[in-house]
Amino acid sequence: MFSKEIVDKLSKSSWIRAMFELGNQLKQQYGEDNVFDFTLGNPDLEPPEGVISSLKRIINEEEPNVHKYMNNAGYTDVRKKVAEYESRESGMEIPFDNVVMSVGAAGGLNVVLKSLLNPGEEVIVLAPFFSEYRFYTENYQGKLVVVKTSEGTFQPDVKAIYDAITPATKAIIINSPNNPTGVIYSREILKNVAEAIMEREKEFGTEIFVISDEPYVKLVYDGAEVPNVFTIFKNAIIVSSFSKSLSLPGERIGYVVASPKIKDVDVLMNAMIFCTRVLGYVNAPSLFQKVIADNLGQVCGLESYRERRDELMNILQSAGFSCVKPEGAFYIFMKSPFEDDAKFVQEALKYNIILVGGTGFSYPGYVRLAYCVSMKSIKGSRKAFMELGKNLGLIQ
Repeated sequence: MFSKEIVDKLSKSSWIRAMFELGNQLKQQYGEDNVFDFTLGNPDLEPPEGVISSLKRIINEEEPNVHKYMNNAGYTDVRKKVAEYESRESGMEIPFDNVVMSVGAAGGLNVVLKSLLNPGEEVIVLAPFFSEYRFYTENYQGKLVVVKTSEGTFQPDVKAIYDAITPATKAIIINSPNNPTGVIYSREILKNVAEAIMEREKEFGTEIFVISDEPYVKLVYDGAEVPNVFTIFKNAIIVSSFSKSLSLPGERIGYVVASPKIKDVDVLMNAMIFCTRVLGYVNAPSLFQKVIADNLGQVCGLESYRERRDELMNILQSAGFSCVKPEGAFYIFMKSPFEDDAKFVQEALKYNIILVGGTGFSYPGYVRLAYCVSMKSIKGSRKAFMELGKNLGLIQ
């Protein structure tokens, strides 16, 4: 009666949301302060004052016709500001024609993949990765190829990527700072990845695109550098979002920008504009295009997130757990004491701790914790984690 493909995928797509819903049930049962829900990357902070001020100004004063249709690519003045911003970030001149405003990063990724993929072409992703990449690729009859990152560091494995590239490889998706690890891919390793791509392109006579999914690019701690992909890869496409950096996940606003080094980039941009229309987005949200144009490069709550990261890391290590300290985003990817991370998730539930298993990110044996929750909740979880660690024999 319904799409068999979609019905088959339903059970595979709802695990994070299922844990989130379980958290809501437990909060009703035990009380908000007694349940420690680290499931969803849904920022608890309100947007910064600059966003609120822009919103009030645009609505009340200066912007007529802000709720009308515009070019499918977005407002020209907004695209020009984005192009100027990305030009400063990359050190190269990026025309505004290389920018398409998008319905968040998710909408942007779908537009890019539909514009690039022919049936059966392959998209390489680096595990652990955001699980929706699989469905986005399959939406356009592409084939997902999973390459595991290096154990312990979660940095790209250059040889494994080289070996995974075939004549059918069309794109590689990178996500740095990474969800779920918080790791930033190093410039040196990304340069080695670029060399591997160029070797394979020459061997196969193909063009391979690097799609950089960057919703966390401004959420970076301790002076860490996020290498700009335009300075490393020839065929680079940046997909950006303000859901995390400006605490605007529900507003669904972002953009796609393509490197001017891409051959026939004008054809690619026209394809993305066309796909924005035919996928049903029509255009990115008009009001928030104007809002983010005033707030490019701003970030919400960076110091607060850093403090939460440090507090949660201290709690986890005190309880005997092992994890790599994240350099960005707002996730910790913690080693499971059990090989079966689902078993550990169930064990943690006994203490009202709600986690997401690494298997869902195609990296078993780990769990993800999102620390974009209140400091009160993080500090309140200490006793539960300590009891869990003692029960598992990790501490005395």
